[in-house]
Amino acid sequence: MKSAPMTPVLAGYIDSIGYREHPVLAQCRTETAAMGDIAIMQISPEQGAVMGVLAKAIGVRRYLEIGTFTGYSALAIALAVPVARLDCCDVSEEYTGKAQAYWMAAGVVDRIALHLAPGTQTLDRFIADGRAGAYDMAFIDADKQSYDAYYERALTLVRPGGLIAIDNAFMFGAVADETITDDGIVAIRALNAKVHADDRVDAALMPMADGIMLALKR
Repeated sequence: MKSAPMTPVLAGYIDSIGYREHPVLAQCRTETAAMGDIAIMQISPEQGAVMGVLAKAIGVRRYLEIGTFTGYSALAIALAVPVARLDCCDVSEEYTGKAQAYWMAAGVVDRIALHLAPGTQTLDRFIADGRAGAYDMAFIDADKQSYDAYYERALTLVRPGGLIAIDNAFMFGAVADETITDDGIVAIRALNAKVHADDRVDAALMPMADGIMLALKR
């Protein structure tokens, strides 16, 4: 059976029953939406809910995030799994400053370590520090040209049976149009194909939000 088309009526139904949203998550989402075009970087509330359920299902205790923005995804995980400790990587002090305020308001800031540096530098440091296999789940949602580098490092840092979730796998539909050759879109298109063929993981492309590639490490 094919997926149902996303009509305005169905979108409204999802908004009414598709997720449960903590008040601070709702505050983060609505205040980020008011920031203008940059708000497109925030994940959807239903995506946050699904990530929280997945984190619970695999028993996440250590979570790694590359690309944090204003903190919605990290907050969704921290609220869903109260025992989890999170490492969040980003380069923006401005946006993650907002994130930290939401984490504090929700009472989870003491479980989240923020690392302000280029993502590959932070991940390489984690690997050098002996954290290979230490994480249960990783989420990649940062600069698209670096996605492959983040994926390879996440595969090292996540344990067997751990999950890597990769955001923007659709690039708003552009990945399916081979005539579009923007560097970021080409990078995502290539990574989607790589994960699909990668025998180190079990993979599934989830048609939610802007597409989420899920890779379960074998």
